[in-house]
Amino acid sequence: MQYDKDLESEHKELFLSAREFLLSFDGIVETKKERITTYSNEKGGICHMRTMPYGIDFGFLKGAKMEDNLGLLTGNGKAIRVLQQKELNKKVVEYYIKQAIEINSRK
Repeated sequence: MQYDKDLESEHKELFLSAREFLLSFDGIVETKKERITTYSNEKGGICHMRTMPYGIDFGFLKGAKMEDNLGLLTGNGKAIRVLQQKELNKKVVEYYIKQAIEINSRK
């Protein structure tokens, strides 16, 4: 399971700090899947998160609909955009999480 791999990573502490921060948002729940750990609310998916060789990735499931005024999202697929973090920048993550929550609320 990916969650177990994340806990064995050299970036375990970063992963756990980011996990705690994500779960601090009202209504966000965690789902541990075989290949990824996802975060959602009652309106739908918010993001997934995993450790990487350089730190962690947040994959915003509706990232293509987000405004990226910070210019930090990567990817050009139809939906997902990725935020790479070597150190947890809570202000940056919050900027994107709040947008993801807002996008979900429009359903």
